[in-house]
Amino acid sequence: MTLDGIIAFIADRLPPGMGMEGLILLLTALSAAFTLGAIWYGLLQQNPSAQRARRLATTRSSLRHDLLHARAGRRAQMQVEPVSAMKRLLEALDLLKNNQTRKISRSLIQAGIRGDDALVRFLFFKLALPPIIGIVAALLLFVFDLWPLMLLQKIMIALFAVLAAAFMPDIYVKNAATKRQQALLKALPDALDLLVICAEAGLSLDAMLKRVAEELGEAMPEMAEELTITSLELGFLPERRKALENLAERAGIAGIRGLVTTLLQAERYGTPLAHSLRVLSAEFRQDRMTRAEEKAARLPSLLTLPMIVFVMPPLVIVLVTPGILQAMDAWVTK
Repeated sequence: MTLDGIIAFIADRLPPGMGMEGLILLLTALSAAFTLGAIWYGLLQQNPSAQRARRLATTRSSLRHDLLHARAGRRAQMQVEPVSAMKRLLEALDLLKNNQTRKISRSLIQAGIRGDDALVRFLFFKLALPPIIGIVAALLLFVFDLWPLMLLQKIMIALFAVLAAAFMPDIYVKNAATKRQQALLKALPDALDLLVICAEAGLSLDAMLKRVAEELGEAMPEMAEELTITSLELGFLPERRKALENLAERAGIAGIRGLVTTLLQAERYGTPLAHSLRVLSAEFRQDRMTRAEEKAARLPSLLTLPMIVFVMPPLVIVLVTPGILQAMDAWVTK
């Protein structure tokens, strides 16, 4: 069926008194309303403190549940709970027991995507997006024939769309994890300074992390969230070492691992925590200054090509054009 046939088919089934122009106006109004609603929702001022409080309350209840209930009781309760359609599909395909599951879960945690069904949603979208995008591309290219292309070109475009859809969830998680790690690395020196102040005030490690998380809640929510979860795990987990190691695993950056190593050594050998944190904070600030100096040193080389492409041609035109015009006038007068 051609595009004209589809238009005629739709026009025959419109309500009386409504033509194609009316249908187009209606769809335009609906799309405009949807766009305005999306912009309003995006610009709506959210309350990050309330969202983080709800998320941390959920984490606290989950940790308390893991501590107070036996493993057999948790397994029995999980069997009683209703299983979603996505999870049933993944269990039928035996994808939740894959060797890559732990690696994917770690990547999701590093990207800040937490929850009991985060892994299920990720695997389901990774499984469902390629066929969905492939079907849409096949319909647009072969059925509706929107673009006059050769058969081989259509096949290549459809295959490229399927491959892009297959890697889209991984790319999204990787980009989210990179942005979160950059935010954590940027907030680490300030968090260490606050930890030094709390250590010199005589607070315990749990109270230190909780206090610093409260102070950083508005300016640096990523670091505040990680420190809050760590303080909760220090109170619930039987081994304090495991809580600190979980912090290093969730962050996935060398700076947090260095902080965790310092805290573990201070608890194990009784070394002065304030002095160790002060030295660590000075090192991280020096590293941040070094990275800023490296970016500033690369700036001239990065600006060379844009200056050649965007500055030199207009400059040459401005300098040469008057001479060319004068030569043309002289030639015409002769």
